Amino acid sequence: MKKDFYEILGISKNADAAEIKKAYRKKALEFHPDKNPGNAAAEEKFKLAAEAYEVLSDPNKKAKYDQYGHQAFDNGGGGYGGGGHMNMDDIFSQFGDIFGSAFGGGGGFGGGGGFGGGGGGSRRVKGSNLRIKVKLTLEEIANGVEKKVKVKRKVQAKGVTYKTCSTCNGQGQVMRVTNTILGRMQSASTCPTCGGSGQILDKKPAEADSQGMILEDETVTIKIPAGVVDGMQLKVSNKGNDAPGNSVPGDLIVAIEEIEHEFLKREGENLHYDLYISFAEAVLGISKDIEAINGKVRIKLEEGIQSGKILRLKGKGIPSINGYGTGDLLVHVNVWTPKTLNKEQKQFFEKNLTDENFIPNPEKGDKSFFEKVKDMFS
Repeated sequence: MKKDFYEILGISKNADAAEIKKAYRKKALEFHPDKNPGNAAAEEKFKLAAEAYEVLSDPNKKAKYDQYGHQAFDNGGGGYGGGGHMNMDDIFSQFGDIFGSAFGGGGGFGGGGGFGGGGGGSRRVKGSNLRIKVKLTLEEIANGVEKKVKVKRKVQAKGVTYKTCSTCNGQGQVMRVTNTILGRMQSASTCPTCGGSGQILDKKPAEADSQGMILEDETVTIKIPAGVVDGMQLKVSNKGNDAPGNSVPGDLIVAIEEIEHEFLKREGENLHYDLYISFAEAVLGISKDIEAINGKVRIKLEEGIQSGKILRLKGKGIPSINGYGTGDLLVHVNVWTPKTLNKEQKQFFEKNLTDENFIPNPEKGDKSFFEKVKDMFS
């Protein structure tokens, strides 16, 4: 089971953006690979802190995490959201600036040939993300589903070659020295020529663009867990666009769109169904087949059932995305009053207008409409 992100960073759920960033920097510096060479446990904590910061530093992701926990991003794929951890390329390409000059200005591994910074190796930049929308039926949401989608990705063309960027000498960063009142200050920024990869285009095939990239169709399998909600976004790692040179692919962001059901209305994990019955059926009682998420369900209505009665079918709703059980199906009974009657029917009701059995006489245990609504939301 994944550890809570707030616990990983040692902060409360009320922490603001500055506190989150400060807590992450503290953890990242504590467990940084340069300070803990060969320490697998420290590297794991370093990656976990980066995962926590990736989510909690983004207001939209943080809101989803606060509501749904880790399941909000779990799609069964790679990287964060599918059980794996962020790799070092992701961490240093996204959050390297947080380390400042603590590790040679680049935030990467020292010792040569790593991710930039102390050792003189180039940084690995990350390609741009792709975004798609996937429409799901209520049945697919209730049961979980595997979807295959075709995406157009930018990938490096076969035969393309890159060479060391002359502007940054392969570092991916350029250093500036500024004279200030406090003395000479050195700062690093992403190289404007290579975009931080440390490499520029050398040779490319005719079909490639100016960065050595081509568009390719790829079929991507997305595992969507049960209980997702409309508007939720899932991430499939490394299925976005490539970037030129020494890079890692971006991610595929999958936005969920729920298709409205013909009969069932969703409210969180609960489902609502409007059942209309005739006056005769209400008086005599009847068994009815009603629409449920995985087929029809037969229910029995007792004699004299009242319009507005709500029947709760336990466990016939939508599973919780957090694994906290399954919602219910709420059947709302509506007695249908005919708008027109023939002469014989009208005479029947006229005879019974003063019959005591037809005069409304609610029992003390009968709940009002507002009490029923209150029960639904409690």
